[in-house]
Amino acid sequence: MPLADDQSILAAVAFSSGAIVAYAVAKWRENTLGAIRDARLRSEVELARREATVEAAELHAQAEAEHQSAARAKAEAAVETLAAGELSRENLRQRDHLVRELQRLAGVTPEQARDLLLDQLREEYGAEAQHLRRGLLDQVEQDIDDEARRTLLAAMQRLTASTTQDATLLSVSLPNEEMKGRLIGREGRNIRTFEQATGATLLIDETPGLAMVSCFDPVRRETARIALERIVKDGRISPGLIEDSVRAAAEEVVKHARRLGRDAVRDLGLPPMDASVEELLGRLHFRLSANQNTLTHSVEVAQLCAMLAAEIGIDPVPAKRAGLLHDLGKAVEAEAGGSHALVGAALLRRLGEDPRVVNAVAAHHREVEAESLYAPLVMIADAASGSRPGARSSTLESYALRVRRLEEVAMSFDGVREAYAFQSGRELRVIIDPVKLDDFAANELARRLRLKVEETLSYQGTVKIVLIREQRFTEEAR
Repeated sequence: MPLADDQSILAAVAFSSGAIVAYAVAKWRENTLGAIRDARLRSEVELARREATVEAAELHAQAEAEHQSAARAKAEAAVETLAAGELSRENLRQRDHLVRELQRLAGVTPEQARDLLLDQLREEYGAEAQHLRRGLLDQVEQDIDDEARRTLLAAMQRLTASTTQDATLLSVSLPNEEMKGRLIGREGRNIRTFEQATGATLLIDETPGLAMVSCFDPVRRETARIALERIVKDGRISPGLIEDSVRAAAEEVVKHARRLGRDAVRDLGLPPMDASVEELLGRLHFRLSANQNTLTHSVEVAQLCAMLAAEIGIDPVPAKRAGLLHDLGKAVEAEAGGSHALVGAALLRRLGEDPRVVNAVAAHHREVEAESLYAPLVMIADAASGSRPGARSSTLESYALRVRRLEEVAMSFDGVREAYAFQSGRELRVIIDPVKLDDFAANELARRLRLKVEETLSYQGTVKIVLIREQRFTEEAR
């Protein structure tokens, strides 16, 4: 037993010793490996530090080299700048010397030399500058004309108006020839009473079945026509019945005029106007302007004004009112005095009409200054309505006068050889002397001629001015 115990103890001691030795060996191995790792890490850190130091030294050396190179370049630039300054000063000295020598040889002062140079440049490039100026002005005028024509055509194409003309002579049918004697009456008392009551002249001639009424006042002429028709229809003719028929006819004309004026206002889509204004508008129906019914003309001008206003982007309602009322003064009695434009404007101003409308009415014949766009619109629409083909008729005398005055205006300018008016005065052809006037002067003459025609002549529509400058050189080879 004791021997066995001793063996167990020895085995335990041997195991413990082996474990201690193994632990010591493992610990030693671990310490050794850690030392090796630390040494390797320190070596790597040292190597990296040395490499960084070398790179920093290289960068510093490179920067120092670049700095020295920049310093050398700066020094070279300073030397070149000094040389350039010296060269510039030398050039200035040479230039001053040459200028003085040139002045001495030419015998002119600097101011004279500058004037000579400007004259030479003006001579060399003057024609080109004039050509450029003409081109720019022509282009601007062409653009304006094209835009105005486009706007006007766009409005006119939307309007369809009748161009039939009213007769200027009023006649009344008679049932028989006996009626003529009864209208004249005993010793002419019936016809005298009729003429005194109506203010018109009753013409009874040999024309079978007709009696004619003549009067400068269209309203009185219409009153006389209605009264005469009433008298003929009734068959009873006496001074008292004639006066009663004339009074009834006058009342009927007033009612008819108010109805016509009210219808014109309503048809245009305008609010009702003052009763006196509507009556005056209706009275325009009995008046003619070159055989164009004045009320129809006013309605057409109102429609054109409204459409033109819409085209250019302004309120069409005042434009329509101005176009409708622009000839209102023609229906006012002659005792009012003044032109129809100013008389109509004064009446509308008293009735509280829109100031823009009043000014457009007063200015549509350029008797006052236009204060808004509505006045030019009325001028354009008035001219367009009157110049429509078939809208108005002109006498041979007025045509001859228009042509003659156009030619006289053209011949009043220096350098004009011949002038001819064509197309009822719508076109004026002017032949000028090519020796007296060059191309630029011819263009300027055409402009001045246009301005003088606009200032001195009154016409509807436009006048096309064609200026001809022609020079021919002929040789005959034998």
